[in-house]
This record gives sequence, structure tokens and C-alpha cells, in this order.
Amino acid sequence: MSIKKSYLIELDHETKNTRRILDRIPDEQLDWRPHEKSMSLGELAAHVVELHGWVSKAIPKNVFDFKVDYHPLKVSSVEELKLILSEGLETNKSAIENIAEEDWMKDWVLKAGEYEIARLPRAGAIRFIVNNHIVHHRGQLTVYLRLLGIAVPGIYGPSADEPMPSL
Repeated sequence: MSIKKSYLIELDHETKNTRRILDRIPDEQLDWRPHEKSMSLGELAAHVVELHGWVSKAIPKNVFDFKVDYHPLKVSSVEELKLILSEGLETNKSAIENIAEEDWMKDWVLKAGEYEIARLPRAGAIRFIVNNHIVHHRGQLTVYLRLLGIAVPGIYGPSADEPMPSL
């Protein structure tokens, strides 16, 4: 299996997982936060969705500079987030398809101005900087749901709210 094919499979799977979380978030809770230092539910959900967009906005570049290339996603509804996620899926697939196999092993750099945050092969960047980051923050979203008394969907298997079906 090619690197592209493996990332396309992962992209589909992780996008569906994020969609399952977004489907549970009520608009009236977007301003809720578990602690004063925490992002609001809406900010955290928007961050997860914008991270999906990094597949097409950051990974094809050789250098992604926060001070130049990063613009936080601002939305006012869960429907907006779902639309951005859905529309981004096709853009992300195209971005992955357009990266040459040999370019997956070339260096990719994450910077903030002159400060270099990370330098690693593009294949590592999509996993470490994008996908793992999505999984981390999406996990936080499940905690927010639990604290709000909202049923948590199973993501990589059953959850306490969605047990495994009996065989």
C-alpha cells in the first residue's frame, strides 16, 4: 500500500469520527467551558475542524509559519463546522493525491516567525502535527460532552454510551 493510500484511508476514518462528535454538540453549549483556562466547546470544536484543514493548507507546503499561514477558524454554529469539515474532505483528498510519493520523505517545517517548532519528514508531519493533534483535541471534546451529560459516541470502539452490539 502506498503512503498516499494509507493517509486517504486514515483521512476518511478520522473525518467520520470528528463528524460523530460534532453531531452531538448542541449550538446552545458552544460558549460552555469546563474551566476559565479552557477553550470553549465551540472554540475547541472549531480547532479540531481547522486541524483537518491543515491536510490541504499546511502539509503540501514545505514550511508552515504560524505567523503567516495560520488563521483561527471562527464559526457561530455546529452546522458551519459540519459544512467546513465535509467540504474540506474533498480538498484534503486532492491535496494528498497531489503530493508525489518521494515528497513524503522530504523535510517539512513548522515555524512561528523565525522560531522553528518542528522539522520532520512530511509523512511524519501529517501524522504527528495533524492527525495526532486532531485525536488529542477530539478526545478533549469527548470529555466536554461527558461533563455536559451528552452521550459520547464510540470512536475506536464502543463507549459507555454506545456499547458493542451483542453478537
